[in-house]
Amino acid sequence: MRPAYAFPVTSASASDIEAGAAPRPQSLLLSFFGIHVLGRNTAVSSAGVIDVLGRVGVSEEAVRSTLTRMVRRGLLERHRRGRKTYFGLTARSAKVLKDGQERIWETGVLNRDWDGTWTVVGYSFPDAWRSERHDLRSRLLWGGFGLLQSGMWAAPRRVDVAALIEGLGLDAHIKAFQGCVVAPTEAGPLVAAAYDIPAIVSRHEAFLARWDTREAAAGIEEDALAQQLLLHTDWLDVVRRDPHLPAEHLPADWPAVRAERLFQRLALRCEEPARAHAAGILDTVDIG
Repeated sequence: MRPAYAFPVTSASASDIEAGAAPRPQSLLLSFFGIHVLGRNTAVSSAGVIDVLGRVGVSEEAVRSTLTRMVRRGLLERHRRGRKTYFGLTARSAKVLKDGQERIWETGVLNRDWDGTWTVVGYSFPDAWRSERHDLRSRLLWGGFGLLQSGMWAAPRRVDVAALIEGLGLDAHIKAFQGCVVAPTEAGPLVAAAYDIPAIVSRHEAFLARWDTREAAAGIEEDALAQQLLLHTDWLDVVRRDPHLPAEHLPADWPAVRAERLFQRLALRCEEPARAHAAGILDTVDIG
């Protein structure tokens, strides 16, 4: 059996792989539902979910408890058919997963068509609003914003801020603007100030170290379903923290481009054998 949450074995040192750190069961489950359930109007049996996640070292107990938490949080719906329990997506989780798919397959890691427009968001909350501040910052990071200074975030592109912060109930406390920088401010230094460029580089290089190996390729041959789940979960975590920066303000050898190509190549290699394997073990019902 594979070690718990095993990533492909590589020669990189542990310090290079943030990840020896294991993906959380919820992250793996969201990847699973995004790959095998999203857009199909189906629900999958708990036994099938347990089987698939067991292939990457997640215990049955951990899967069941995580499924229960996700139901409570409105991310999954429970469906009963006789004595069997099935789980399907909610409107909320479907939206989250569609956003993730768009980020992976359409938006990408490099903005090659930037027109010079920045979106700026400012806010001011009472000190006691720690939870609200955390929720907003999480949304801003997902939206590709970088911190310019206390209470002021900016992203080098047009962002639908209203859609990004929808549901937080903070509209009255937020101010958003769009426009171009003017002298004496320059876009390049602003990008460097708002984003931790070395950290972004490190995450993409670590992804390359984990997956651009013979072991990763062999893992697809051995168990494409397990490798597909790990690959998608790992890449989404990297992309979630990638701000999609303008190409003209990045080095020519920006590692995100190589990492993205590697992910796409491996994802396509996994797709057919993983789908065939999943069809043989997943018990699904129509909930349309």
